[in-house]
Amino acid sequence: MMTRQLLFTGIALIMVSCSNINPFFGEWDTPYGIPPFEEISDKDYLRAVKFGIHQQAAEVDAIIAKDAEPDFENTIAAYEHSGKILDRTCGVLFNLAESDATPSLQKVMGKVIPLLTEHSDNIFMNPYFFERVRKVYDTRYDAGLTGEQIKVTEKLYNQFLSNGVSLDAAGQARMREINRALAELEQDFGNNLLSETNAFSLLLTDSVEIAGLPDQVLHSAEEEARAAGISPRDAARLKGISEDTVAPGGPWVFTLHNASYVPFMTYSSNRALREKMFKAYSSRGNNGNDRDNKDIVVKIIALRIEKARLLGYDTPAEFILSDKMAGTPAAVDSFLDRIFRSGVARAGEEVADMQAIMDSDIASGILPDDSTSVIRPWDWAYYAERVRLGKYALDETAVKPYFRMENVRNGVFEVAHRLYGVNIEKIDSVPSYHPDVETFRVSDADSSLLGILMTDYYPRNTKRGGAWMTNFRNQEISEDGEDIRPVIANVANFTKPAAGQPSLLTLDETATMFHEFGHALHGLLTKCTYKDVSGTGVARDFVELPSQLNENWAFQPEVLSMYARHYETGETIPDSLVTKIRQSGKFNQGFMTTELAAASILDMRWHELTSVYVPADSPYASSVPAPEGAEPAYLKVNGRKMPTGTSGELRVIDPVKFEECMMKDAGLIDEIIPRYRTTYFNHIFKSGYNAGYYSYLWAEVLDKDAFELFMKKGIFDRKTAMSYLRNILEKGGSEDPMVLYRNFRGAAPDPDALLRARGLE
Repeated sequence: MMTRQLLFTGIALIMVSCSNINPFFGEWDTPYGIPPFEEISDKDYLRAVKFGIHQQAAEVDAIIAKDAEPDFENTIAAYEHSGKILDRTCGVLFNLAESDATPSLQKVMGKVIPLLTEHSDNIFMNPYFFERVRKVYDTRYDAGLTGEQIKVTEKLYNQFLSNGVSLDAAGQARMREINRALAELEQDFGNNLLSETNAFSLLLTDSVEIAGLPDQVLHSAEEEARAAGISPRDAARLKGISEDTVAPGGPWVFTLHNASYVPFMTYSSNRALREKMFKAYSSRGNNGNDRDNKDIVVKIIALRIEKARLLGYDTPAEFILSDKMAGTPAAVDSFLDRIFRSGVARAGEEVADMQAIMDSDIASGILPDDSTSVIRPWDWAYYAERVRLGKYALDETAVKPYFRMENVRNGVFEVAHRLYGVNIEKIDSVPSYHPDVETFRVSDADSSLLGILMTDYYPRNTKRGGAWMTNFRNQEISEDGEDIRPVIANVANFTKPAAGQPSLLTLDETATMFHEFGHALHGLLTKCTYKDVSGTGVARDFVELPSQLNENWAFQPEVLSMYARHYETGETIPDSLVTKIRQSGKFNQGFMTTELAAASILDMRWHELTSVYVPADSPYASSVPAPEGAEPAYLKVNGRKMPTGTSGELRVIDPVKFEECMMKDAGLIDEIIPRYRTTYFNHIFKSGYNAGYYSYLWAEVLDKDAFELFMKKGIFDRKTAMSYLRNILEKGGSEDPMVLYRNFRGAAPDPDALLRARGLE
């Protein structure tokens, strides 16, 4: 058996011999510690992960072997500083697996996930390591620790408990199987969704098909066709038509990526094509092919239920919420119910407004006068835009020229400068993982480095949908006292510029850019000692506060005057348009609130199950028999057990039927579907928001309450901004979130702030 000293020596020798071969083995001699992307090949990841696992395992062994009594420094801090190679490798690998997931990288992830899962289990089921951590935990209030050290200790201690360290050998063995299976299934879910999204495209060739679509939207669709290599001749062949019938400017290609899908659904007057696009979008993962996610969903939920019950909880929701601000499923259900009912009530009014316009289309002969001419989900975006144009004379095609991507980004940066004194400057000639990426140095008022920000805004087939902030490197204070500043990316899927055209953002995309930069500020401005609580290392239902608060500045008149300039003339957005934007700020909030709350409720219902097996007479039973000995499920809503069936043979739950029943029971109207349906709900089946999608609404109570203070004091009031910086952004997860919020606000948040902001009070 190799001694620990020999093992460390061996590791050091391997690192020296391999540092010129594998870029993860040595420190990066790059500007600001940006990963040397050009030097990294896919084959480097697996080797680096394996090596990093061995390195951290040896470091944990060394912690356990210490003769000294466990204390924070020799146990908790020692673990915090372990695993540097593994952190470095995963910081790149996991981020690129989301933003540039080539088939080769997906294969790498398939090999790496089981290794990392086993490594995590080896650490957090180690009774000897846990005993040292437990001793520090038990004496944490008497050992003179800082508040941050107490939080780090508690977080590490709870990781052990959540991973089953207190289970017997059989329980731990089963927990290992569950963790490995979940990691692989969640990865499969995401891969399937990306493939499903990429598999569909809508090819258009004639003027009837493109009716209503603005020139800017068509330019992007032309670019999409060119990128796909589809010429007029190809399009004619694919559609079985003559080439000379392809309309000038065509062909056009629309995809299910939001930057293409949303404008099509908003402006296309071709109802049949809107329906086709909607059904393709809303059926992703539910098409009975090799990318179908229904079976994966059932397996994920079954394993999460089993894991929760192993740990002593009735449901996954109870387990997941035990350390969140909300605390219990009943608290979340009650919170969502009130918001959902307010949203649905307003959405009913919005349907009536849209139906009135549809009726005028019927009267003018545009639509047939029959039972099909009622508002359906594929009509909402189109008729809502027409209502907005009628009520507020706000035509987004007239607004978009003032929202060039680069100008909006400058506005986002300027707001941060005005509030917190930070400076952001573009830097060139630094490593980058994709040509679309731009990099910025973020510094404090004294020019000291705060961090590096990368922006990666445009869609591609290797990038998952949505928008997010991520860390390539976390902020922390190193063992020798150096403040390691973070390397952060904002990733999105905004409208990509067509040839010779700028990227002009929608109002929603503009709000999204402000949102994601709010997350970035949380990561960039943090001043913690330990990486596990720095930046966004906070409770899931607190993490959206900085992002959503930052959105509030986007359309303030004095902010618009800073950045909203016509991309051709340089003219500042006129007051008349600013007024229209402001007046329409609460428009369509019934729909937006309802679809978001519906998705949150759907998430909770899945995670309030105690089993995926239901009686055969249940309305959401599939035709697949349950295994012998399976127990029927129940939902736990607002603290009440709600049976899912009464009698008969047990069947496996059907995800589609379950979703339909849950949405009907909740009171969702036919004209709206949840923002994410089960089979493409990436947030809860892959990205860690399971029993946590409510966080967006929960945090919105905080952000609207916080912004009311800014509105009262002045949106650029320096004292208020500095209080928010010191008490929220710099603190990360180093203290209890409600303590942090009260320290900033001086009081608990007003629960009605969200409804007031959305006009739903």
